Amino acid sequence: MAAVTGKALDIKLLSRVLEYVKPYRRQFIWAALLTVLMAGLSPIRPYFIQITLDKYILNADFDGLLKMTLLTLGLLIIQSFVQYFQTYLTNALGQSVILDLRTNVFNHITQLRLKYFDHTPIGVLITRSVSDLETIADIFSEGLISIIGDMLQLIALIGIMLYTDWRLTLITLIPMPLLMLATYWFKEAIKTSFQEVRTQVSHLNTFLQEHISGMSVIHYFAREDQEMRKFVAVNQKYRDANIRSNWYYSIFFPVVEIISAMSIGLLVWYGSTRILKDPLHVSPGTITAFILYINMVFRPIRELADKFNTLQMGMVGADRIFKVLDTDEKTINNGTLAPANIRGAIDFDHIWFAYNEGNYVLKDVSFHIKPGETLALVGATGAGKSSTINILNRFYEISKGTVKVDGVNIQDYELGFLRSQIATVIQDVFLFSDTIANNISLNNPEISREKIINAAKEVGAHDFIMRLPGGYDYEVMERGSTLSAGQAQLISFIRALVYDPKILVLDEATASIDTETEELIQQAIFKLMKGRTSIVIAHRLSTIQNADKIIVLDHGEIKEMGNHQELLKLNGYYKRLYELQFNSTGIAKVG
Repeated sequence: MAAVTGKALDIKLLSRVLEYVKPYRRQFIWAALLTVLMAGLSPIRPYFIQITLDKYILNADFDGLLKMTLLTLGLLIIQSFVQYFQTYLTNALGQSVILDLRTNVFNHITQLRLKYFDHTPIGVLITRSVSDLETIADIFSEGLISIIGDMLQLIALIGIMLYTDWRLTLITLIPMPLLMLATYWFKEAIKTSFQEVRTQVSHLNTFLQEHISGMSVIHYFAREDQEMRKFVAVNQKYRDANIRSNWYYSIFFPVVEIISAMSIGLLVWYGSTRILKDPLHVSPGTITAFILYINMVFRPIRELADKFNTLQMGMVGADRIFKVLDTDEKTINNGTLAPANIRGAIDFDHIWFAYNEGNYVLKDVSFHIKPGETLALVGATGAGKSSTINILNRFYEISKGTVKVDGVNIQDYELGFLRSQIATVIQDVFLFSDTIANNISLNNPEISREKIINAAKEVGAHDFIMRLPGGYDYEVMERGSTLSAGQAQLISFIRALVYDPKILVLDEATASIDTETEELIQQAIFKLMKGRTSIVIAHRLSTIQNADKIIVLDHGEIKEMGNHQELLKLNGYYKRLYELQFNSTGIAKVG
């Protein structure tokens, strides 16, 4: 947090936040004007009370008393309306700013490469997108504008006090250095404490997100008690950080009250002495007004430290948010090509690829797939099979070499167009908390219900969907937890079919499906692959024996390439894999 903690206020960071105010400059101007008006109205009430006491109450002037009472009541009504609109506008302004900021953050996150998510916990991004953004809203509702208003009110109050009686003013301000010292100590202490609170919030969110998402693993391995102890430790750190921040408040506010009482005591002592010696220049009304002035002076000073730290926390949140927005791990989308259709030819030309620089997972990989052909990738875990399809989709950028589709470098295609031409069905199917139909269409209005139903029938999933309550309007729970793995996988096949891609990728797409369900979709897979360029990754060699070309990968290198029969004749890697899975009768031994 160097951008914030190293100085009282980072002007450059604040200016970036204020950039988001430009669309709402009218609201901002009105909020600022109302704040100035509030500051100007505040000192008037004690002045009215002074006049009422000295001129009308002491002289028993009931008509004057009524007039001043009505004036004071009118002033209170005006102040109430001004405060209402000022509070409403500042809060509305803050919420409007974070609406735009949160939209920008989410849009930016969706465009980041998968590499960014490899090293950034999801809980951290949730914290940035939710609670950190809320602190930015406080910059407007409780921070910047309120601080300006309080400072203007202080200036107005001290000015009118000096005008009324400069001697009384100086006497009442004698304890002020003590208050300034206490305020500075509180500001520095609470700033550090708040930063620790924000850090612990992030840790808590990350822990909860990871453990709730991985709850099945916790249950499978009976880790409930152990994980609960970890959670208690994380939760205690969050509690302790909050207690520390509250402790500073519990010290600061009583100190302010004591200093305020000292100021009033000095006022009463000195004012009483003055009244006794010179009743014409110091009246009971003046003393009463000054007591009110003192309370009004000390209140904004007391709140200034808190509001300044609210501003600081907003700046801490802004610093974190802009670090996300400044992340340049976005896929470069300089391509403009988006032809009406593509044939689906794929070329990998001497591809070198590493997730971490220098640690290559693909080494000088080259192959060609003709339009409509099926390529199967086989090999042990970590051989580089999934990496191949990741770089085809441009989820990651290659280190060396060129990937082409229809003879065109994939970087020359518009990114959205390229990915729209590739449908990927993976083993770990992700379903959103939405209807079956929306999970298939992904809320694309161009995909009709009729098209969804026809695709479901083609895949063989229509009957099971219609048995669900509500059919295609059945609400799928988070990650498809209310469906079996086979049913979820069938939905992913329908999803691929309705998008009608030119290139189909099946990444272990049948690995989690039972034998009966697998038989059900084999025909659907055949239909889906027909006329499309297909890349199939499978451990079960029985599913890829009819592929036009099979590539055996080992530690990122192509060891063998050919069709099923050609590779068996080589007596190499592929044959050993084949024999591991099949006995002499051809019956699979390993699923």
